Amino acid sequence: MIDKAISHLREKDPEIVTLLNHFKIDDLKLEKNYFKSLTRSILYQQLSGKAAKTISNRFISLYPNKSYPLPQDVLNTKHEILRSVGISNAKAHYIKNIAEAFTNDTINHKNFHALSDTEIMDQLISIKGVGPWTIQMFLMFTLNRLDVFPTGDLGVQKGFKIYFKLKELPSAKEMLLRSELWRPYRTIMSIYFWKVVDGPFDW
Repeated sequence: MIDKAISHLREKDPEIVTLLNHFKIDDLKLEKNYFKSLTRSILYQQLSGKAAKTISNRFISLYPNKSYPLPQDVLNTKHEILRSVGISNAKAHYIKNIAEAFTNDTINHKNFHALSDTEIMDQLISIKGVGPWTIQMFLMFTLNRLDVFPTGDLGVQKGFKIYFKLKELPSAKEMLLRSELWRPYRTIMSIYFWKVVDGPFDW
């Protein structure tokens, strides 16, 4: 999958060949536990990786003998218990909202694999606490959808700015216009831009 994407990108946009040559991108891996993926995104929002992992581990430890709680498990857990492991008040509510959506058929999660990106976004955005960025990450790293381009992600913006040697962060319009060259593999380009930010490189 990655090799095919890279070959396509090389052909469509010669200006990014240096970027494609510099970093190695691993194949994406499907995550089958959709509830875990969405709640984990909520837990990790606006926190450093280390702090988020600590809180996530404490959250999971509330449910002994389970690798990850089920939606009903979370609904059965008092709000105060969720707060006790370091989850903010808002995030505790959001996680409960996600759990409720999975149990009352608000979303057609069992059929996500057959739905379009837009159809999935329309369903998930109805859950309070689940925003566009969370949904885009879900599409990219849970469902492995290959043509997602999160123009609102600061890392992608910074990578785009650095690689194309811009004086300021690009606008969403500017990024989307350029990204037309990268269809249908804009997810892969997003990963490359994150790589630019992760490590120094003289373009």
